[in-house]
Amino acid sequence: MPASELPPSKSTSWQGKRVLVTGGAGFLGSGLCHALHSLGAEVTALDAMLPEGGANRANLAGSGIRLVEGDLRDAELTPLAEGLDAVFNLAAQTSHAGSMQDPQTDLAINATAQLRLIAALRAGSPKAVVVHASTRQFYGRPRYLPVDEKHPINPPDANGVSKLAGEQYWLMEGRVQGRPVVSLRLTNCYGPRLRIRDARQTFLGIWFRRLLEGDAFEVWGGEQLRDLAYLDDVVAAFLAAAATPGCAGQAFNIGGAPPVSLLQLAEAAVAAHGGGTFVTKEFPADRAPIDIGSFHTDDSAFRAATGWAPKVPLAEGLRRSLDWFRPRLADYA
Repeated sequence: MPASELPPSKSTSWQGKRVLVTGGAGFLGSGLCHALHSLGAEVTALDAMLPEGGANRANLAGSGIRLVEGDLRDAELTPLAEGLDAVFNLAAQTSHAGSMQDPQTDLAINATAQLRLIAALRAGSPKAVVVHASTRQFYGRPRYLPVDEKHPINPPDANGVSKLAGEQYWLMEGRVQGRPVVSLRLTNCYGPRLRIRDARQTFLGIWFRRLLEGDAFEVWGGEQLRDLAYLDDVVAAFLAAAATPGCAGQAFNIGGAPPVSLLQLAEAAVAAHGGGTFVTKEFPADRAPIDIGSFHTDDSAFRAATGWAPKVPLAEGLRRSLDWFRPRLADYA
């Protein structure tokens, strides 16, 4: 996100600050790295570069941002955790189906490894603000819409359980150690640098790839509602959370554009591309039990705390995304 698009108070506070972004070569992580770098921060991106994740070296190519290849589960974190002003913690396993197939690895990445990072930061940067990327997934199937932070927790899959554990470790660190920690529970996010080779990161990834390659994409179900958040709006939310002291110690929902059904979303994606086709299908047998149905977010608490609000309409975000990937398809598909 260009610095000119941020509120003045948020766009002038990063000059010379030392920042670590875990998962920094991934979709959201790299978006944060580029934004922070443009605002004058000294940025280090840490990423395990796992083939099944969202990391891609092309996401940081030519940026001048320092990329350290390392896995939170076993990397030497001490030198990376010293003298930091802020940490944006986006390293995670995000595949819901993958979490059910291998819950041990899912737990190791999303929860156990977080304790290693907490310990390293406690020693090297005890005052650094931490903004942790969490998920709306662990609310499970909504009991009411829109879903606010008071909604009961009922994770539908192993990924929801592990992400909840990771979030709670970080919030506990804030309560016990006094560290300023904010957790952002994200809805479905999309935009440039998204993993599009398959649907491991989000279903929109494979939709984009099919459209760009001229093939039909699949819509499972179709009536489910979603509120999608464009990359620039999500980056702005992370920066606002870090720069607003009143957010410390809290978990906030982050939504996006007004909700649409998956069928409406499919039609909007086709329109944004200028053509394309899709087919509707029933949920695969292994996915139906963990589908949460319709979901959209009440993020009024975060808006009130920071003044943040999403700015990119869905049609515009889809167009920007497809236009960005079109000349770069070979690097991402």
